[in-house]
Amino acid sequence: MELNRTLVDEKKTPMLRVEELSVSYGQIHALEKVSIEVYPHEIVVLIGANGAGKTTLLSSILGVKAPTSGNVFFEGKKIDRVPVDRNVREGICLVPEGRGVFASMSVLDNLLLGAHHNLVNKDKNLARVYEWFPILKKRKDQVAKTLSGGERQMLAIARALMSAPKLIMVDEPSIGLAPIIVNDIFDILVMLNKEGYTVLLSEQNAFKALKCAHRGYVLETGTIALSGTSSLLLNDPGVKAAYLGA
Repeated sequence: MELNRTLVDEKKTPMLRVEELSVSYGQIHALEKVSIEVYPHEIVVLIGANGAGKTTLLSSILGVKAPTSGNVFFEGKKIDRVPVDRNVREGICLVPEGRGVFASMSVLDNLLLGAHHNLVNKDKNLARVYEWFPILKKRKDQVAKTLSGGERQMLAIARALMSAPKLIMVDEPSIGLAPIIVNDIFDILVMLNKEGYTVLLSEQNAFKALKCAHRGYVLETGTIALSGTSSLLLNDPGVKAAYLGA
């Protein structure tokens, strides 16, 4: 699925702005003065090795982990000290690493749980999710733990969509999946972007991620080492050597 890369030229005011964000776990500095921007209708990717700070950044944006310094703004409002549930209601969702679904619950119950902040529109959102993920409609009464890895990843994304988010953050969606399923997942993210969703993606598979994104940031040991358009990063010699196997 091809990405409409002209969208990046339409950016004006960022939907998400992270300014000089630092996060520590005791004496360990997970993030050090990280600044990123995500504009409406973009796919922006965070690439970096395991432990670079990608997951910490996403969880800090949502409010799971409080920063030691710096600011996070969403649609112009400061949110870095705001509770997670309020940020979800305001339109931010996170699809966590590891396809975090409730294994003993049915597919349908998992989806409905994702709508608990948006019950008024749950039927409309459920119909849309089933349109985008017909396999989930087929398996709606099936227990989540019996799904394949790819189906569980689809369920995790679909459950997040049930909250009607403006910004979808997806953490390492390709981990543990077969290459053909990875292609399907990235096609889904591009499709959602075409439907109007803004996506912030964390991913170790740099080639696949940059191919589907408008822009990217390279995280190394908690700092931004490089940023730019996807084509710039795909052709950067350092990125090629470190992340693309070239």
